[in-house]
Amino acid sequence: MIQTEDMEFAPRVISPENSAEDNEIERGLRPQTLHEYIGQDKVKENLAICIEAAKRRQEPLDHVLLYGPPGLGKTTLSAIIAHEMGVNLRITTGPAIEKPGDLVSLLTSLSENDVLFIDEIHRLSRAVEEILYPALEDRVIDIIIGKGPSARSIRMDLKPFTLIGATTRAGQLSSPLRDRFGVIQRLELYSKEHLTDIVRRSSMILGIPCTTDGAAEIAGRARGTPRIANRLLKRVRDFADVIGNGEITQQIASIALSRLEIDALGLDSLDRRMLEMIIKGYGGGPVGLETLASAIGEESVTLEDVCEPFLMQLGFLGRTPRGRCATKLAYEHLGFKTPEESAADDGQLTL
Repeated sequence: MIQTEDMEFAPRVISPENSAEDNEIERGLRPQTLHEYIGQDKVKENLAICIEAAKRRQEPLDHVLLYGPPGLGKTTLSAIIAHEMGVNLRITTGPAIEKPGDLVSLLTSLSENDVLFIDEIHRLSRAVEEILYPALEDRVIDIIIGKGPSARSIRMDLKPFTLIGATTRAGQLSSPLRDRFGVIQRLELYSKEHLTDIVRRSSMILGIPCTTDGAAEIAGRARGTPRIANRLLKRVRDFADVIGNGEITQQIASIALSRLEIDALGLDSLDRRMLEMIIKGYGGGPVGLETLASAIGEESVTLEDVCEPFLMQLGFLGRTPRGRCATKLAYEHLGFKTPEESAADDGQLTL
């Protein structure tokens, strides 16, 4: 089973992080080919060309780095690449490779042209990275046997292979490692239209009756992430079975997601509490992250890693050297008047 970083925060329905439930849901939903894969059109086009070129030359695909927010399909794409190339796929994670010997064991067990997928590759230790450099560049590994003056180095040849690295934090990847990837692709958040197609496809595979409007309602609140969309589909199905006739309609989806405190843009109660505290408690900001976390009783890592990226993408939150600020769009979405509007109203009342 694929392991992920240990979360330091309580799981949320709209969290993009992987969970045991997601593994169960996604197991039968993952597309097998690039043709079945919905969205990420530029990435698919580039990978299709690289794969076809490698197959024509009868060579392994160049090493691939996939980066972007969690839940967008990096693991799925790695499985598709292996399937399209007609080779085996080995899956592991950066934290799971604790010692250089673990990586050596993985690399030497690969068959010719196999694909090795390392999730959260930015979390590889420095010692493991050093072993990986010659493996990626020259298909060899150097093993040190013994210690002190009697130590000697043995060079072992490796079979041709493709490494696919995935990371949610490309900036933490060391330059020497990043430079050894020939194909580097960023996965973007999905449009509502693509997510609607994904929800419709998932509902058909899972045997859940779902109208197009119902799928669109779920897609609109899924924060641009297929993993969240599939998770919401399962939650909404419960409401459809209990308070409806089993079919997910726009009305049922709206009722269910509202009860789960997920609004029309995908913000949940924690997102709104964070914005409301900045607006009501600190006049719109700026306010420091630690201060803000203490004020709403959450861990700062939760706000920084889970809430902020999506709020900033919506244009609701700004970062400054002095702290976080709520934007005019955030005021409008939550129904608050901006300081300028409040000042204007006060001026009119004074007159």
